[in-house]
Amino acid sequence: MSKVTCDMAMSLDGFAAGLNQSLENPFGEGVGDSLTRWMFEEPEANAEVIEAITAAGAFIMGRNMFSPGRGDWDLDWTGWWGDEPPYHAPVFVLTNHVREPVRMGGGTTFTFVTDGPEAALEQARKAAGDDDVSIAGGAHTVNQYLAAGLIDELRVHIAPVVLGAGERLFEGVGRLALEPVKVAGTGLVTHVTYRVTR
Repeated sequence: MSKVTCDMAMSLDGFAAGLNQSLENPFGEGVGDSLTRWMFEEPEANAEVIEAITAAGAFIMGRNMFSPGRGDWDLDWTGWWGDEPPYHAPVFVLTNHVREPVRMGGGTTFTFVTDGPEAALEQARKAAGDDDVSIAGGAHTVNQYLAAGLIDELRVHIAPVVLGAGERLFEGVGRLALEPVKVAGTGLVTHVTYRVTR
């Protein structure tokens, strides 16, 4: 049976992004690639994890993960990932601003959902069929789904860095019971997979 998964890179102190995210600083000021270095400097050692991150049949993300802009859309902006994003599947972007779908290379289509997280999940489940749905981020979006009890498996990728401030995972989600399923890691990251229960 398909499930709802989530992969989040975060600091030791629980932040998935720093302060003041922008076009110049997608993960926030002073963060750079410190949360995701393991993906680029140790790709072979983390190959199984990287493959699992993009293996879902559909994805959901918040607007902040898709775009640095706020308010009305910059219609020339088509995401951080170039002409062929790594998803190769439908991606549903939570937003308050209507926008027509954006079709990209490799099978990725960004669809913009204005009627909330549960509506986005319903659309993603339909698009994914028997495959999993992944809540891709950012932390605010993941926290909404955790608070609603809609994530089955949480895969946290903890970088050995302390940010001190920013956008924190688990903020406002209430009490969660997380059952550890798997732990692995390298010098740049510790991967922990949890089954989420209430």
